[in-house]
Amino acid sequence: MANDPVNQPKHYNQGPIQCIDALEAATTGLEGIEAVCTANALKYLWRWKYKNGVQDLEKAVWYIQRLIDKQHKEECGK
Repeated sequence: MANDPVNQPKHYNQGPIQCIDALEAATTGLEGIEAVCTANALKYLWRWKYKNGVQDLEKAVWYIQRLIDKQHKEECGK
């Protein structure tokens, strides 16, 4: 497959499904920042080995931590 960096970048097409399709499924029922953080964390986990290595893993952690912090605030009623 030729690299199409806009429509099918190699770093998002390593398995039998495209990353965008997995993100759509994973964020069904989520809204706002919850959908954004979930999708971005998954995106960086999906591509880390094929694009930016540890930097992408750190970005995934950043989005996961932001989601955790939001959930803690909601559970504490703040």
